[in-house]
Order: sequence, then C-alpha cells, then structure tokens
Amino acid sequence: MAQLEQFTTPLDAVVSRMRALGAALPERDGVAVFNRVYLAVTEEVGRQLDAGRFPDPGAAITLDVRFAERYLSAVDAAAGGSRPPACWRPLFQFRRHPGVRPLQFALAGINAHIGHDLALAVVDACRSLGCEPAELEDEFDRVGDLLTTLEERIREDLMPGPDLLQIADPITHLLGAWSLERARDATWAAARALWALRRLPELAEEFTERLDAAVGLAGRMMLTPLPG
Repeated sequence: MAQLEQFTTPLDAVVSRMRALGAALPERDGVAVFNRVYLAVTEEVGRQLDAGRFPDPGAAITLDVRFAERYLSAVDAAAGGSRPPACWRPLFQFRRHPGVRPLQFALAGINAHIGHDLALAVVDACRSLGCEPAELEDEFDRVGDLLTTLEERIREDLMPGPDLLQIADPITHLLGAWSLERARDATWAAARALWALRRLPELAEEFTERLDAAVGLAGRMMLTPLPG
C-alpha cells in the first residue's frame, strides 16, 4: 500500500495541493500561471515561518491557510461545474484565450485573491483565533510585502519586449492603472468593515457581494485580449 504523505502544518498541505494543481495544468493555462505565482509566495511564507520571522507563527499559518482555501475553493468550484466567486470568473473564462498574455493572467489572479479573498480570510482567521483584525495586522502586512516584491519580479519577467518598447505596448497601459499597494489598502479597510458588520449578516452579505462584483469587473478589464 502506498505511504500517505505526511504534513507538518496545514500550510504544508496547501503547498502540496498547489504543486499537484500546477503539475496537472498546461503551462500556458491562465490558472496555471497564477498558481505558479501563488505557490512561490506560499513557499516563501513557509520559509519565513521556519526562520522565525513571524512574531506569531500560529496566527500567520491560520491567516495563510484561510487565504489559500479561498483560492482552492474557487478552483474546485470551476472544476466541478459550479460558479466560482465573481472575482475569479474572468480568469476561469479567459484562461485559454490566445490573446491574453501571461502577465495579465498573473495580475488578474492576484487582483482576485487580494481584492476579495484576503479580506474574507482576515475575518475567517479572526473567528478561528478569537481575535480582532488589528491583532493580525503584522501578518497581513508581511504577506502583503511578499506579494509586492513578487509582483515587481513578475512584471519584469513577464513584460514583453525590451524596456524602450514597453511604453508603447498596450499591456503597459492596460495594467498600469492597477496597483497592488492600493489593493492592499482597500482590502484592509474591507476586512475591518466586514468585521464590524459581523453581527449584521444581511449588510455583511451585501457588502461582500458588492466587493466580489467590483473586483471581478477589474479582473475582467485586466484580461482584455491584446494584439500579439
């Protein structure tokens, strides 16, 4: 009988799932492009946890696992024929479109995951840990810093053409209006608002739906097919 894989933490299980997903998808698939980006971030979180760089490792693991579960649930929904959250639908709809470039896929996935999933993950983690959002702000900021560093590298690696030609490339104009820093700030505000609304479920649900739709609209624009 095959030996079962052993996981030290729930984060290890998440990393294993992302690796398996990446191995099963074509390299050019839009979800595969984002998955590689997100896997790199999650692996780096694991390394920093091992190095003791998170002041509260338990809180960091809880937040990162709740965060990753939102993405993996969207993948499962799409694979099972269900509708994923609105923020993720553009990526699944256009994942094989030949006119959408890898950089667009990567940033559209980051937009969905940061703009929508992270706010909900903060609330999920607060409920699991019995704490206030302010107590997770250090963990939130550290994960955000990792994503910001990686986003810079992604743009350098996936931006087509030499630097002198980038200003004329349509992708420069299409994606230039989106900022991870602004998305992080908006997400933290959204997480605090959702936490404040936790005893008003109807308002919380409406807020979440509107957030989901707004992030999805931004993602759809980011995935506008471009000429080759």
